[in-house]
Amino acid sequence: MFFKREKALVSKAKRIFIRTLVGMTGLLTFQTPAVAGEISHIELGDHEITMHFDGLVSVASGFTLAGPDRIAIDIKGASVRKGSAGGSGIVRHVRKGQFSPDTARIVLDLGRPAMIGSGRFAKNGKSLTLSLVETDRSKFAQLVKSGRKKFLPPVNYRAKPPRKQYSVRIPLPKAKPTVKLPKIYGPSDSRRPLVIIDAGHGGHDPGAISPHGGKREKDVTLALAKALRDELVKTGRVRVALTRESDRFLVLQERYGIARRMDADLFISVHADAAGNQEANGATVYTLAESASDREAARLAARENKSDIINGVNLGNTPDDVNSILIDLTQRQTMNLSADFAKLVLREGRGNMTFRNNSHRFASFVVLKAPDVPSILLESGYLTNETDVDFLTSKAGQDKLARSVANAVNVYFARQLAMR
Repeated sequence: MFFKREKALVSKAKRIFIRTLVGMTGLLTFQTPAVAGEISHIELGDHEITMHFDGLVSVASGFTLAGPDRIAIDIKGASVRKGSAGGSGIVRHVRKGQFSPDTARIVLDLGRPAMIGSGRFAKNGKSLTLSLVETDRSKFAQLVKSGRKKFLPPVNYRAKPPRKQYSVRIPLPKAKPTVKLPKIYGPSDSRRPLVIIDAGHGGHDPGAISPHGGKREKDVTLALAKALRDELVKTGRVRVALTRESDRFLVLQERYGIARRMDADLFISVHADAAGNQEANGATVYTLAESASDREAARLAARENKSDIINGVNLGNTPDDVNSILIDLTQRQTMNLSADFAKLVLREGRGNMTFRNNSHRFASFVVLKAPDVPSILLESGYLTNETDVDFLTSKAGQDKLARSVANAVNVYFARQLAMR
């Protein structure tokens, strides 16, 4: 979202600048980069690929990607019609599309690890042939990190980029966080644990809507979040903040992003479920599935700009292999702590709340993916069940749920303090 806003700001500034020039001169000409050649067809052999152009291109480059294994080929100064086709030999599948206005991209989905061995343009620059060489997994992993391999057409048959007739330079203000951090309730002592409570849905996203009185999930979760906040503040043992205190919309990444930016010690996302069977009732506590954790760790470790701080360690200052280990260890510990807290919620809620069978479950909810903040998602009940709706929307029911979760929070942090 941040990058979209920045891009929009640049676009707006350009329009203002251009309108000003038109007003001053009465005439303004433009020259946009012209695409010199279209990829007319592609020939694929068992260990070779040839791309044919109906005009001249500027430069080609290829690079290797993992997860899944593939080779990407960018041809600058070319265009291509989006499409896909079956593969041959090493290549399982070929995909093509326009990566940018002046760059066509061909993606080779690999059936087994392979690399670009050599490449050559035809003498007239109208085709490019790349050889594909099988390799082992270790070599393939090194290729992923090695960057691009470039191929230039003959000098006399190389498309030249058009000259720019103008340029616009716009200083951008320093990036600001997309969401203002919420107010913290409770003791002013920063050494006290901080609990972030996230009321699910909000704004234009109502969530589930109950057939019993039209209750909306976004309103039910906000009421439950406030009740839990008030119960925790009464204890005087922890600090509390809500991701939202009104009917506003937050994207999922912003929700757990608030917890990370505030260095929270616990994150609780409150939701209310819906089901086709109106007999389904009871609460469920979710924590992050291990497979989801693995994917998130891989994504975070592979970021080009490792400015993330995990458990106080700036990943930008450590080698890639150390980063991967740190992230993996941190997420494993976070998942274990999340599971411990989930069990406490179930234990403290018995007798006060109704839970489903198999009430601790694992899922890939985005809001649970903060790598260093123990997190649960509490599906407090079913808005499609009349008994659950009455419980979740009554003052007595909200108080029972809040006391149960607050007791679990207090026991959780007491255990953490004892362990330290």
